[in-house]
Amino acid sequence: MTLNKTLNGSSLTIAVEGRLDTVTSPELEAFVSENLEGVTELTFDFTNLEYISSAGLRVLLSSQKKMNTKGKMKVTGVNETVNEIFEVTGFSDILTIE
Repeated sequence: MTLNKTLNGSSLTIAVEGRLDTVTSPELEAFVSENLEGVTELTFDFTNLEYISSAGLRVLLSSQKKMNTKGKMKVTGVNETVNEIFEVTGFSDILTIE
C-alpha cells in the first residue's frame, strides 16, 4: 500500500493505492492520526485502491468519528469492487462517497 497526502490549508487528501487490509490498515490509521492536526475536511482518494477489508473499513469508521467533531470527511474515486463492499456492509449509508 502506498499513501500520499496533499494538504491545502485545513483540507487534507489522502490517496490510498493498493490493498487496504489487515496488514496495511494499521499504517493508514497511524498516518491519519499523525496528520489530522488542524484539518477540518478529510478526503480519502481511492482511485487506485484495489481492495478494502473489514480492517480497512474500521479505519474509515474511526476516521469518520474523529472528523464528526472536527469537520467533514468524504471518499472519492471508489471503483466498482470497493463500492460493492461499501454497499454490502452498509458503509455507503454512513460515508459521504463522491
